[in-house]
Amino acid sequence: MSVPVPRRAVLRGAVLLGAAAGVTALGQLGGDRHARAVTTRVDQPVIANCATWGARPPKSSVSVVQSRPNKIIIHHTAFPNSTDYSLAHAYANSRDIQNLHMDTNGWIDSGQHFTNSRGGYLTEGRHGSLYALLHGQTMVQGAHCVGQNTQAIGIENEGTYLDVQPPQALWDSLVVFCAFTCQQYAIPASEIYGHKDFNSTQCPGLLHDRLPELRSAVAARLG
Repeated sequence: MSVPVPRRAVLRGAVLLGAAAGVTALGQLGGDRHARAVTTRVDQPVIANCATWGARPPKSSVSVVQSRPNKIIIHHTAFPNSTDYSLAHAYANSRDIQNLHMDTNGWIDSGQHFTNSRGGYLTEGRHGSLYALLHGQTMVQGAHCVGQNTQAIGIENEGTYLDVQPPQALWDSLVVFCAFTCQQYAIPASEIYGHKDFNSTQCPGLLHDRLPELRSAVAARLG
């Protein structure tokens, strides 16, 4: 035998069902938001490690800082603006930088953490920098900017940009790499600087004028 259900109970049930539907919708919305957050993750770009480009071993052990860097510093190499945009040239450029830093500057290894070629190819600079970046908890002490070597990731961009702009391939690669580095180390896009912000130098030339553009592009990549 069916039992009559009071109208008040029916209305209350409808309200509860509506509330449950609302919770489900919010859960789906939260899931959608999470999905969007995942899609903004910056994929690791191709970065050739020291062994791949034929680096010499360091003169002594590199020092590892047991904390994350808090900024990125942009450099240019002040080398001639080569029109060879090949991968082979990018590797040769990395060897030239290391030879200069070790043989002329007297450093234990390349001073910068990473190098970006005019063709847009990325290479590891100082040994151990790539391992630290991929794990995102430590950094290798560099030798690229006085006063900042234990707290800033240094990126050398091949070429001289005092009166010319870098090739588009270099710029595009720099944006992606900075975004990936910011993601790995939880560095805000606003914390990207030029060498001349800390030391008396013209480096990185016109790239310094474009830092606001770089920060905006990196922030957009990070979502």
